[in-house]
Amino acid sequence: MTRSSSVAGDGVSDRDGVAPGESTGRSDLDRLRTGVDELLADGGCEWNRAQTHRTLVTYLVEETFELVEAIEAGTATDLREELGDVLYQVVLHAAIASRTPSEGFTLDDVAADVDAKTRRRHPHVFGDEDARGVDDIVRLWSKAKAVEKASRLSVYDGVPLGLPALARAQKLESRRVSSGTPTVDLEPTADLEPTADAEPTADAELAWGRALLADVAKAAEAGIDAERALRAAVRERESMLRRQEAHGDSGNDGRE
Repeated sequence: MTRSSSVAGDGVSDRDGVAPGESTGRSDLDRLRTGVDELLADGGCEWNRAQTHRTLVTYLVEETFELVEAIEAGTATDLREELGDVLYQVVLHAAIASRTPSEGFTLDDVAADVDAKTRRRHPHVFGDEDARGVDDIVRLWSKAKAVEKASRLSVYDGVPLGLPALARAQKLESRRVSSGTPTVDLEPTADLEPTADAEPTADAELAWGRALLADVAKAAEAGIDAERALRAAVRERESMLRRQEAHGDSGNDGRE
């Protein structure tokens, strides 16, 4: 970097000495936006100036999962920090777009778009529709979304390919249920017994995947978020492994 990355540019923020919630004459979001603009300006931060939407994807994914972890297993302080990191990514992407001739939108445009979408999808609050309970709210939301996505050719369009496989499986299952499509039963195509002398075959892996998909469908029927449930189980297992490690019960001498 060729200069300080602080918002004020001299290592001192104009929030210094100001109590949380106390006004300094402009919003903290404005200060953040100004800071990002300084990073991307001539003479700003060379690393930031070299970034594109695509090169930042890794960081966006990392920050998003760190936010998920803070929500599920962190403190309020963790949540505040990770929300800030995700917000920074949004502001940075919008600032890059505003400097890209083929894109040319700003953070204000992003905010205006999502505000309009929020109002369209909540006509019982911002319009003249009535909603009596959560079922009515979901129906109105789904109706508004269907109008927005009328150009889609399939109910499964729009499920991101980049989702973790388990989360994507559950999302597809949710779309199937909401569309009223009958379930598809996929039978295992190979023996799932471990092999001592060979790598698992592609058929064996597919069979295991199909068995896992069947469990995802069962989870959806029970109202369980399969991805979240697995994250909780993995955290539990990690804690157990760390306790074993701390007590010297690793079960081996450090060699694989």
